Formats: sequence, structure tokens, C-alpha cells
Amino acid sequence: MNDSEQKLRQVLGEFECQTGTLHRADGEWLYLVSQVGVPEFLLEKISKIPFGKGIAGVAAERREAVELCNLQEDLGGVAKEDARKTGVSGSLAVPILSADGAKVLGTIGIGKVTAYQFSEVEKERLAAIGRSFIEML
Repeated sequence: MNDSEQKLRQVLGEFECQTGTLHRADGEWLYLVSQVGVPEFLLEKISKIPFGKGIAGVAAERREAVELCNLQEDLGGVAKEDARKTGVSGSLAVPILSADGAKVLGTIGIGKVTAYQFSEVEKERLAAIGRSFIEML
């Protein structure tokens, strides 16, 4: 287990989530750095994500948190159909921004197998945690 995966597991524990991803931004693309709990057959699909596509890509493009309360029932116009195959319902992705906020460095995403609405405090907490991953991107 690498450092980013170990740290991601700690984040999942804090938020009581079952899945998590860490992506690094390069140009207008996100590249998977680490993941926990994502089914093997989906790894290829999430290994490279364009800005604006999927939950992580939209979070990167908008430079703000993107949440879906129940992914199994509503893709929110953001997630792709394959996202349902994760078994996740409540999901949240936030961009990881440079210190000056000028550049998207990556995204961190978490998911619960139950429907869940993340609070503003939780969104802010995940964004703060995301900044602690900068050295791993």
C-alpha cells in the first residue's frame, strides 16, 4: 500500500465512506493516482478523465464541490451510467487547488454505499484534506 492509498483510507474512515479516489490534473485531464474500493472492472474508465466529465471531471472544471445524494437513482446530469456499477449512492468530489487558487492540481472523491447528503462543513473538510494531498500529486 502506497502513502496516498494509506492516507485515502484514513479519509474514508473519517467520513465513514467505502470508496475513494485521488486524481492528478495534467492539462485538461485527471489521472488516477490512488483509489480504494473501486471495482477492478471500472479502473480503466476512471484512470483518465477529461475535465467536465463525471463527478471528478465536473468538480475540476467548476472548481467546486460536486455532490450526488443518491447516485443509484439520479446521475444528476454529471455522473456517467457506469458510475452506478460502483454500488455507491452518496458521493462527493472536490477539486484540489494550488495555494493561490489559480490552478486545479487534482481532485479527491469519496462515496458511501447508502444515500447521503454531505453538509457544507463536510465539503469544506474534504477540500482542506485534499490540500494535504498536494505533495502526492
